[in-house]
Amino acid sequence: MTHHSPSGSTPAEAEAFLAAHPEIEAFDIVLHDSNGIGRGKIIRRHELLSLYNSGRHLPISILGLDICGEDVHETGLIWDQGDGDLRAWPIPGSLIPLHATKPARGELLLSMYDLDGNPMTSDPRHALRRQVDALAAEGLHPAGAFELEFFLLSNDRGPDGKVQPARDVLDGRGSHKTEVYSVDHLHGMLPLFSDIYAAAEKAGIKAETMISEYAPGQYELTLHYRTDIMQAADDLMRLKRIVRLQARQHGVTACFMAKPVEDYAGSGMHFHVSLMDGAGRNVFIEETEGSWNPTLLHALGGLRATMGESMLVFAPHANSWRRFAAQSYAPVSPTWGVNNRSVALRIPAGDIKARRIEHRPAGVDANPYLVATTVLAGIRHGLRHRLDPGPETTGNGYADAQDAPPIPVDWRSAIAAAQGSAFLKEALGEDMHRTFTAIKAAEYARVARTVSEVDYDLYLHTV
Repeated sequence: MTHHSPSGSTPAEAEAFLAAHPEIEAFDIVLHDSNGIGRGKIIRRHELLSLYNSGRHLPISILGLDICGEDVHETGLIWDQGDGDLRAWPIPGSLIPLHATKPARGELLLSMYDLDGNPMTSDPRHALRRQVDALAAEGLHPAGAFELEFFLLSNDRGPDGKVQPARDVLDGRGSHKTEVYSVDHLHGMLPLFSDIYAAAEKAGIKAETMISEYAPGQYELTLHYRTDIMQAADDLMRLKRIVRLQARQHGVTACFMAKPVEDYAGSGMHFHVSLMDGAGRNVFIEETEGSWNPTLLHALGGLRATMGESMLVFAPHANSWRRFAAQSYAPVSPTWGVNNRSVALRIPAGDIKARRIEHRPAGVDANPYLVATTVLAGIRHGLRHRLDPGPETTGNGYADAQDAPPIPVDWRSAIAAAQGSAFLKEALGEDMHRTFTAIKAAEYARVARTVSEVDYDLYLHTV
């Protein structure tokens, strides 16, 4: 039976793809949950057209899982719903071939809908679409891109049991130095990076600059600016899967923890965002360089005012909070400044035609759909209430935070702030807010009751 796809996908897309790629035998079909984890199935080639014609039944509980894939009953998505099936539909334009898979496979992104075709509102992608549509109703259209920071680690732990940077895939040489911005250091990973770029090209992703970052084994990959913010979030989700797969094929581990190494900087997921009007003009541009546009200032004001109650979105895991420390290139308060990497909200230097806000709090472990959702909602909040962001921070933002609105100091406080936030409930939507905060509370309880090696080291023979 053929159904009308509420996502706008059509069987013609699948037919054309199958005709162009006779070598592909199977497809990863991927739906992203509130943690940004891809969940779904691998289907065979002959099943693809049926998916486009009728969607694919998946259990509602797939969106109510914690980081370990365990049910979180407090989401209301498990037995309250009888763990029934909903229907997932293809995201138009997301059908791609995967690079260097044997046998050849493709990939398709999905989004969840109720059986009557309405968006399933605990799907993070629908939360972002809701904010994009709200801005469109106000005559504004967000554009942006994410930066991807990650570690390449050895598959084996070091003698101390801790993770260690991967050796070069080219010649097996290793380095435990901070090779920040070293071009020569990048050369040892060129075979892997070449495969990452090739896979990104097949996926229609414009991956750009590769940088050796501020810790041994840490790298950054930048993405081309998108006028479609939904596509920008899709790019980041896809690129993480690409990096992980290609690293695995080269015998190393790609790590997207926010803070995998205690003595070095963690990995961020900076989000660059601007707003366009109906004619495609950037509304953040000032008439005279340095004389800030009120629209830009109000956007900054909204982001500052809502950052504290939104921090759980930007730092969603226990490990996320290890990233925040003074002079670690991770912001510790909602400050703003120009060409200043010690602030949370940075206006990059450069051509005013590219005027944008670089939102820096999110770790690479955050869900880009929810990050973009919350940032856009914060901007809307600032524009609606014409909020003043306060004075610009100059110099050391870690020392100039005394007048900034408070943000939570740890994961537990962030969960409580998010649970009680009327802003975040409106930003994510009531169902997504309930799902996300319930999952985070369940994960906190799991971590809190776990007795770690640190406990034994500190207390076993001393107290």
